Amino acid sequence: MKIESQVFGTVDIPDEKVIEFPAGLPGFEDCKQFALVHEDGSTSPLYLLQSLDNPAAVFSITGSDRLGVNYEFGLSDEEAEQLKLANPADAFVAVIVRKDEGDVGNPATAGLRANFMAPLVINVAARRGIQKIITRLGCDVTLRAES
Repeated sequence: MKIESQVFGTVDIPDEKVIEFPAGLPGFEDCKQFALVHEDGSTSPLYLLQSLDNPAAVFSITGSDRLGVNYEFGLSDEEAEQLKLANPADAFVAVIVRKDEGDVGNPATAGLRANFMAPLVINVAARRGIQKIITRLGCDVTLRAES
């Protein structure tokens, strides 16, 4: 499938690289099919989650572990069904990151921000995903110290 990405231009996405989000993403419910796009040869831990339904919908994501965050949360039966998740080892947890538009001269407010309260859960085996909205109840988020 060929798509026109606003970031990469024309990109050929093999069918086996398409990730389906049955419910879309909050605010982008009409976007159901996505692909992870990464520049060839790039070693960056950031990927672009490119909508195949709307070329203007592109999200920067990274694995939560890359930011030193470990999630422990359960999935409802409905969420597990949407993911077609039978084996928890097939789940990949990522977070959407964005460039902070804060005071560029202030190191405390410059850089990237991550949405830790709404991680993406992707079943890598079935290529299906959801955005898990987390409330404070029933979820532990721990930060791993870098050595």
